Amino acid sequence: MKTGIIIPCYNEEKRLDQDAFVSFIKENEDYHLCFVNDGSKDQTLDVLHTMKDMAPESISVIDVKKNSGKATAVRAGARFLYSQSHISNIGFMDADLSTDFKDFKDLVKTLEKENKIMVFGSRNSGGSSKIERDFMRNVLSKFIKQFILLILGMSIRDTQCGAKVFTRDIVPVVYKDAFLSKWLFDVEIFLRLKRHLGEKNVMKRITEQPLMRWVHVDDSKLGTKDALIIPAKLTQIWLSYNVMRKADTIHNIYGGAFDLNPTSTEFSIAA
Repeated sequence: MKTGIIIPCYNEEKRLDQDAFVSFIKENEDYHLCFVNDGSKDQTLDVLHTMKDMAPESISVIDVKKNSGKATAVRAGARFLYSQSHISNIGFMDADLSTDFKDFKDLVKTLEKENKIMVFGSRNSGGSSKIERDFMRNVLSKFIKQFILLILGMSIRDTQCGAKVFTRDIVPVVYKDAFLSKWLFDVEIFLRLKRHLGEKNVMKRITEQPLMRWVHVDDSKLGTKDALIIPAKLTQIWLSYNVMRKADTIHNIYGGAFDLNPTSTEFSIAA
């Protein structure tokens, strides 16, 4: 059984470290890389196919035909990997390798050793001094963090770190429905788990793990305009999950809404 890693990509042609990804997958046979091209306008898709040619059995490429945001890309990857019977864990990490492979493998080890359903990286839980962040991003992050904690009502220090891994059986719960937000879908993930497991049990089944290394890479896809609408989007998420929706039953969650056969108009797969 393998761990599948989803890597969402948008205009990554020039900064995608092909050698690092290919070397990792050739050295780790218990992993599978699933790159999702999110409607890139450059030659990202060609780069991804080049990498796939180097390790055809261990790399899959999904091409989302229209740029739809990270949430859609990650969900597309999860839907594909869940359809592969040899994949036992499914996670995602950023294409810029702001989280390195060693830290991700440590998340997987914790997932399996401690019998959790989800383990996620944290840049704020006592990791080493190698973690770097620019000043303005740090200020904005702290503001957003407080808002998110208010919405979640959960003792989580870092919801937005782009490194998370799940057991296979919880994937339909997390990815059943499309996300409301392109970039704040991590918040929705925690709310879905809280709704499914209950407020008293959710923190017993998930673990936040410090990263030893995390470096913010320039040319973030989240611009100033996006930052300004984050409070409004978070308010929408809060209203949707805490006011407008009733808790799903297990039957509804697993009742077939998790579509493993998306139409060709959504994306194509070079498995």
